[in-house]
Parts: sequence; C-alpha cells; structure tokens
Amino acid sequence: MVPAEPSRMNLPKLVLVVGGGAREHALGAALVSGGHKVLTAPGNAGTARLGRNVTVRADDVAGLVAVAERERVDLVVVGPELPLSLGLVDALEERGIAAFGPSRAASRLETSKAFMKQFCGRHRIPTAPYAVFDDPDRAERYIRERGPLVVKADGLASGKGVVVAATVEEACSAVDRIMRKREFGDAGATVVLEEKLQGEEASFHVVSDGIRAVALAPAQDHKRIGDGDRGPNTGGMGAYAPAPIVTADVHEFVLRHVVEPTLAGMASEGHPFRGALFVGLMIDRGSATVLEFNVRFGDPETVVVAPLYEGDWFELLDGAARGDVSGVRGRISADSALAVVMAAAGYPGQPRIGDTISGLEAPRDVKAFVRHAGTAIGADGAVRTQGGRVLAVGATGATLQAAARVAYEAVAAIRWEGEQHRSDIGWRALESGRS
Repeated sequence: MVPAEPSRMNLPKLVLVVGGGAREHALGAALVSGGHKVLTAPGNAGTARLGRNVTVRADDVAGLVAVAERERVDLVVVGPELPLSLGLVDALEERGIAAFGPSRAASRLETSKAFMKQFCGRHRIPTAPYAVFDDPDRAERYIRERGPLVVKADGLASGKGVVVAATVEEACSAVDRIMRKREFGDAGATVVLEEKLQGEEASFHVVSDGIRAVALAPAQDHKRIGDGDRGPNTGGMGAYAPAPIVTADVHEFVLRHVVEPTLAGMASEGHPFRGALFVGLMIDRGSATVLEFNVRFGDPETVVVAPLYEGDWFELLDGAARGDVSGVRGRISADSALAVVMAAAGYPGQPRIGDTISGLEAPRDVKAFVRHAGTAIGADGAVRTQGGRVLAVGATGATLQAAARVAYEAVAAIRWEGEQHRSDIGWRALESGRS
C-alpha cells in the first residue's frame, strides 16, 4: 500500500509577504504563529525578527517575481494596493506562483473611485449619490449648485485624496488642488463628488476565493491625528475590533447586500475577486452604506483583526489564492483587540526620521504586541524611526477595556524624541458602554 501524502496544510510553508508596514508585520506574525516561515519585501525592523527581509521594493514587480521563483515560495501575500494596481498578482500567476490578492483588473474597485461608484450602481449596492467629473470648472459649478460635498481623487493617492468639505469654498479648493494643481498627479485627473453621509464609520473585511467569503472581525479606525477626532487626517492612528457598531443585523446586511453582490458582480464582469475585500462603511441607526472598497487588508486594522482570527492564516490566504475557502476551519475569537499607533515627530506632515527607539525590549503583558511600520535597524543595531507611523502597539483582552489598559501600558514603556500618539483609541465604544 502506498502511504497517504501528508496534508498540504500540515507542513510548514514559506510565504513571501510584500510590503513594509504594520499590516505586513501583523500578517507575518500570524503566519509564523501557525508554524510557517516568512520572507518580507522590503519589510522593516520588526519583520526582520520574524524571518528574513528581502531588499526589493513593493512596486518592483519583476524583482518580486524573481524572489518568489528563486526562493521557491509556496505563497505570495501582497499587502499594499500599489503592487496590486501594477499587476503583481497577474505576473506571479503567469509564472505558476500562488498569490493572495486580486488581479489588476479586479483591483479597480480601489484604484478607480469612479469605477467603484458605477459598479455599485450596476449591482444595486448601497452607496451615496455621486457625480463624476474630468473638468474642474464643471465640478466647481456642480458644488456651488449642490452645496459642500465629499471630493475624491479618482485614483490612488496614498489615502490622502479624500476631502470631506464643510463649506462650498473648501470643496472648490479641493477640486483646485486635486485637478488643477495635481497634488496627487494623474490620480486627480478625474474626481468623484459625493453627498456626505452621517453616522459612524467601520471597516468590514472578508477574504474571498472569487465566489465565497470568510468574514473577519469588524474594526474601527481612527483617522485624525488628535484625541476626540481632531486635527488633520492621517493613515490611521489606531484601531480596535470588534466594532460594536457592526451589530449582528448590520453584519448580515453587509454580507447579503454588499459582499455577495460585489463578488457576483465582479465574476459576471469577467474579473473574479480573490483576496481581501475591505468595505469601508458608514453606519447610521442600524443602516449601512458603502463609503469605499479597498482591495487589501487595512492598516492599522489588520493589527487588531489578525489576532482575533483563530485558525491557520496560511490555510485561509492560500485557499483564497487557489480559489477555494470552503474547507477553511478558522473562527473569530470572542476577545477584543486594540492598537495604538505611535508616530514620529512632524507626522502627518514631514516626519522626522532617524530617532532611536527605546523600550522595545521592556517586559510587557503576554497579551500585548508590537507591530513595526516605519522602522529600520541602524548600523549600530539600534532600531530607528524610518517613517511617519512608526509602531502599532496593542493588546488583546476579554473586553475592550482590558485590551486598552494593557495596550496603553505597553505604549508607556516605549519612547523616542518627538513621539506622538492618541490617548483615546476606542473612545466611541468605551464611552458608549457598547464594548
């Protein structure tokens, strides 16, 4: 009798994670905790301790394909949206390499806000009324007729191409900066003008194989730099999960009326969506409306979503990449998770880099964790700041209050000159008593 082959999932796998932020560190840590091995390109000081960093930029498609072939990786997990928009997954699959993430064509759900809005219209997915313009004069006339609107650059703008205008003049100024002055380059050739929605935002993630979807814990991000959601927007100053604003009824509604028609619609249009679908929601009195789609995991949301998934992350991501998550055995923990972003001096403007970080090796609660983002290892072996958002420091706990307490104790042990962070991550849920 020929002995049965061991299960593919029972063997340690080698995974190439593309990116260098806290999202990629969190995904790498989740994979390593499942017994797998990780390479990260280009990575950071934290991912270097998980496995090995590869000095290839996340937008170097040819270089990443070469690394995947040379290292004979079992799976490539693409973190950021830029390499997806450049067709990295397409290039990998052409060489027979399994890759987690959507194709370049399917990535248009994020890379073109005009496409996304029109797609929602075609498939009856709830979203705010909108208009699309490629002429700034016409866009400004529309604003003056309708009042202050949300102004969105059509293309990728590193999370900075959206202005929620409080006045007509602010909206017109946004059109001028985006379309005439081209602050975001060609991403601003077209704008979407959208009615403002009222309510509370939430981040809803699913992992899809093109047909089926596995829902992860809903999260809530904190975009503003200061406590009480004051100050300029950032890439995200912290997050927590699960977000209680996503009730069981809202969860079911989003699956049935957003996720399912999105997957069916992408398949019917010839571009099945495989990867992480991140639905940005506005929730008001139990009603959910789509603000945006992202075609990858959120950052910093992944930092709190990842530890709440109880299962083999390779099984989940590999199943999506290969078109079948039907056998995935994971489940969502009953715990909560909360993370605080520690940012460099000057962020969200021009961040100062090169400051030495102390306290990373300080003893901390076993439920606490540190995920690196903008860090690098100096010639002297010290960990230094290398970007605006430097660390995401968090914890899990039986309650959100418990997670917040441990997370902030861990934050207090870490220091560098000019460090800044918010002291109220999770405030909506904590103050409302919904956590």
